[in-house]
Amino acid sequence: MAAVVEMSKVSKTFGDGTSIIRALDGVDLKIEKGEFVAIVGPSGSGKSTMMNLIGCLDRPSNGVVKIAGEDLSMLNDKKLTELRNYAIGFIFQSFFLLPKTTALENVATPLLYRGVHSKEAKKKALSMLKKLGMSDRATHGPTELSGGQQQRVAIARALVTEPSLILADEPTGALDSATGKQVMDLLTELNQEGITIVLITHDLDVAKRAKRRISLKDGKIISDTKGAA
Repeated sequence: MAAVVEMSKVSKTFGDGTSIIRALDGVDLKIEKGEFVAIVGPSGSGKSTMMNLIGCLDRPSNGVVKIAGEDLSMLNDKKLTELRNYAIGFIFQSFFLLPKTTALENVATPLLYRGVHSKEAKKKALSMLKKLGMSDRATHGPTELSGGQQQRVAIARALVTEPSLILADEPTGALDSATGKQVMDLLTELNQEGITIVLITHDLDVAKRAKRRISLKDGKIISDTKGAA
C-alpha cells in the first residue's frame, strides 16, 4: 500500500534572480496510513509551504510529491482539484464555516459538490455530527455555536467524505486552552480509529499530542521523532 504522503528531494522556491527564497530545501518525507504527525517550526521554517504541498494547493519546484499514491507533477489543475477534494479533509484555525447555513448543511456541502443526492448527503452529515456529539446542534448556524462547537462542525465536514488524510492547520489556534484540549482529544480519538492526521502547528504543547513530530527550520527537516514527548 502506498504511503499517504511521500516526498522525495522536494524543494520549493519563490522569486527569481538574486531574490530567490528557498521555502523547502531537499525534503524527504513519508507518512504512512494511520499516523498522527505534527509538523512544527518557527515562522519562515517552511510549515505553510509543506502544508500547501500536502494539501495539493501547490506543486514543488523540484522533486516528487505523492499524495495517496498520486504524483502531483502528473496531474493537471482539474485532476489536482479532484485529488484534493477526494483525498484530503481540511481543518483550519478559522473554521471557514458557511455563515448563512446550518451545521448540517455545512457538513453536507462537500458531498453535494460530489453530486451526492441532497437527502443522502444530509443523512451522512447528520450521522457524522452525531458521531462528534453535535447532532443536537444540527439546525444551528455558526453564530449560534461556540468556538469549540464550530470546530467540531468543521471536523465533521472534513471527515464526511471519508478522506485518506485529515490536514489540520493550527486547529486550536482560535480556541481557549480548555476547548483546544477537547479538540485535540477528539483528533486523538479519530486517529485511534485509524484516520491519518497531519497537524501543522507552532504550539509545542499541541504537537506533543501527536505520535510523531517533524521539526522544520530554514526549509529543512531538522528532527523527526516518534513516541511520547
